[in-house]
Amino acid sequence: QVQLVESGGGSVQAGGSLRLSCAASGFASGNRYLAWFRQVPENEREAVARIATYDSVTYVAGSVKGRFTISLDSAGTTVYLQMNSLKPEDTAVYYCAAGLIRSLRSEDFPYWGQGTQVTVSS
Repeated sequence: QVQLVESGGGSVQAGGSLRLSCAASGFASGNRYLAWFRQVPENEREAVARIATYDSVTYVAGSVKGRFTISLDSAGTTVYLQMNSLKPEDTAVYYCAAGLIRSLRSEDFPYWGQGTQVTVSS
């Protein structure tokens, strides 16, 4: 059974930093992609960053490029999202997701964490 367990959300002032973690378990061997999405009420989930577990190639959305970094631990089972220079518009529920397709569409990721709230105040 695939499980994704997130941690690290919270409240911070604009300009501050947070690091989100997501521990993934239950995968069979094989290439996969781990990603972070975010969602605000009444909006669709937006891909923030993605990393391939087999070569660590990353994608980072333009809205967060230069501020957010996605990375993997050496075992390839925990993915991090380091968020620096946070802005109020980064406020959202952040979700960890896992899938087998190199995609940025939420529907291509069958496995999801429970979500963690990030709130950035001005």
